[in-house]
Amino acid sequence: MMIRKKGHLANGLLHILLTVFGFIWIYPFIWMIFSSLKTNQEYITSGLKLFPESMQWMNYVRAWKVGHFSDYFINSVIVTVSTVVIVTLLCVLTGYALGRVNFPGRKLLIFIFSATMFIPKGYTIIPVYLIVKQLGLLNTMPGVILAESSGAHVLFILLFMAYFHGLPKELEESGEMDGGGFFRIFWQIMLPLSKPIIATTVIMQFIWTWNSFFVPLVFTLNKPELRTLAVGMFSFAGEHTIDWSGMAAGASISLVPVILVFIAFQKYFIEGISGSVKG
Repeated sequence: MMIRKKGHLANGLLHILLTVFGFIWIYPFIWMIFSSLKTNQEYITSGLKLFPESMQWMNYVRAWKVGHFSDYFINSVIVTVSTVVIVTLLCVLTGYALGRVNFPGRKLLIFIFSATMFIPKGYTIIPVYLIVKQLGLLNTMPGVILAESSGAHVLFILLFMAYFHGLPKELEESGEMDGGGFFRIFWQIMLPLSKPIIATTVIMQFIWTWNSFFVPLVFTLNKPELRTLAVGMFSFAGEHTIDWSGMAAGASISLVPVILVFIAFQKYFIEGISGSVKG
C-alpha cells in the first residue's frame, strides 16, 4: 500500500514538474501573442509582463493591410502547397524504388543520400540559384517553388524506403497474380498503404516551407511582391525604427496555419513515424 502511495506521489510530482517546464517552454509564444496587442512603447517597456494595458487589435489590421500580409499570405499558400506536392511525389517514388527494387548500386546510392543530410542547405544555395537563373525563373513564383522543392529530402526518402521495405512480399505477388504490372501494383496497392508516411511528409514539409526564410529571401530580392510571410516581416523594419507590435502581430498570423495543420494531422504524424520505425 505504501509503495502504491509513493508511486502516485512520484507521478504527481513528475506531472507538476513537466507542467512547469511545459509552461516555461511555451511562455515565449504566449508572450508574443499578448505583445501583438500592445503599443510599441509598451512593447519595449513592459519587459516580461503579459497583459497589455489596452487591447490594440489594430496591430493585426495594420499587419494585414499596411504590412501587405494579405499578399504575403497568398504567396505562402501557393509556395507551400506546390512544394509539398512536388516533394511528396518525388520522395514517395524514390523511397519505393529504394525500398522494393533490388538494383545494382542500391546500397551505394542509399549511402550517398544519407551523407547529404549533413550538408547545410546554405552550402547548396549557389548552385540552386544558378540553375534557377539559367532556366529564366529568377524573381518568379515558379522559381521560388523550384528552389524550395530542390534537394534530396533524405529524411522523407528514408521514411518511405523503410516503410515500403517492411511490407510483405506477398502483396506484390498477389498483385502480379491479378495481372498487375509494376506501376499498377505501386499505385493501387503500395501507395494507399503508405498514407501515414504521406501524412508525415506533408505535415513536416508544410511546416518547413511555411517557415522558410533564407530561400524566399534570396529568390525574391528584386520582387518584394513575391515575398512569403516569413520574409514579409522585413516590412516592419524601417531605416531608423521598427514596428515591434506590428511584427508580433504578423508573426502570430503566420503561425496560425502551422498550428492548425499540426493539430489536425498529429495523429497521422505519430502513426507515420512509428510505422516507419517498425518497418
